[in-house]
Amino acid sequence: MALNSCTAALHLAMYSAGIEPGDEVITTAMTFCATVNAIIHCGAIPVLVDCDRATMNIKPEEIEKKITNKTRAILPVHFAGRCCDMDSIMDIARSRNLLVIEDCAHAVEAEYHGKKSGTFGDIGCFSFYVTKNIITGEGGMILTDNEGYAERIKVLGLHGMSKDAWKRFSDEGYKHYQVVDAGFKYNMTDMQAAIGVEQLKRIDSYWKARQEIWQRYNEAFNSLPCVLPAEPEKDTRHAYHLYTPLVDINKLGKSRDWVLDALTAENIGVGVHYMPIHLHPFYRKTYGWREGDFPNAEWIGERTLSLPLSAAVGDRDVADVVEAFTKVLAL
Repeated sequence: MALNSCTAALHLAMYSAGIEPGDEVITTAMTFCATVNAIIHCGAIPVLVDCDRATMNIKPEEIEKKITNKTRAILPVHFAGRCCDMDSIMDIARSRNLLVIEDCAHAVEAEYHGKKSGTFGDIGCFSFYVTKNIITGEGGMILTDNEGYAERIKVLGLHGMSKDAWKRFSDEGYKHYQVVDAGFKYNMTDMQAAIGVEQLKRIDSYWKARQEIWQRYNEAFNSLPCVLPAEPEKDTRHAYHLYTPLVDINKLGKSRDWVLDALTAENIGVGVHYMPIHLHPFYRKTYGWREGDFPNAEWIGERTLSLPLSAAVGDRDVADVVEAFTKVLAL
């Protein structure tokens, strides 16, 4: 079902699958706030797990340590376009009878061992926000092969009505509807959908363009004081959503934020993905999370930055990024 955001998809996925107040949902400390907020809006309790320093994805061995008799679901995030270790995660979920809801906001083209992201767990959630690989301005998508979840998602995604507008108003005449649940206004607009359909025609060419930029960055930055993004694992397809080198702050003798400011002064657009969830004020106050709880996420959060990576980034733009990043990190 097409929705107005990936945030709506995550919320609706958990709500439709029966996540209730007091249930625990395990996810990664290295993610955007929407992942955790969707858990909270279901009344559930977010339980964080540390990530791997190389892949930046959730560590399956840490998931098992956090499972309790209140755990209902695992919510892996395919960070930057790289699929999580879904074999291990699904083994854990099946052995403990847990739901798996995939956050695929970065990973619309990603594949893992011959399967596409969003098709491993019970439900997959995608984003078409303006910064994503396929865009509708705002927008999202929810996938499931569970007919019960699918029917509930359709109803809850549009006010809890038994019939949507297309079924109520047609050449056959007006059809009455019933409100069968307290739903939400989460549908994608027709205009957004039209944009998305056209975008999908270019999905492969966009992916190839980003892959080429990624490779050019890797070649150019190989000798700089930074850790380059890990290569895609065997038998996987990386979506190349983010290019996230880690600044070697010890060797450089400068902070990551100093690098951000220096690149901004060079007219290069930069971002940070992410400051670890547990260090934000709201979550610290609400859940008592502290610095030191998730050391790998903190290590990454202190060093990471995102460089421009998009099919709209041309050769001249790439050359400008390479020149500026090399200049700023030159020892």
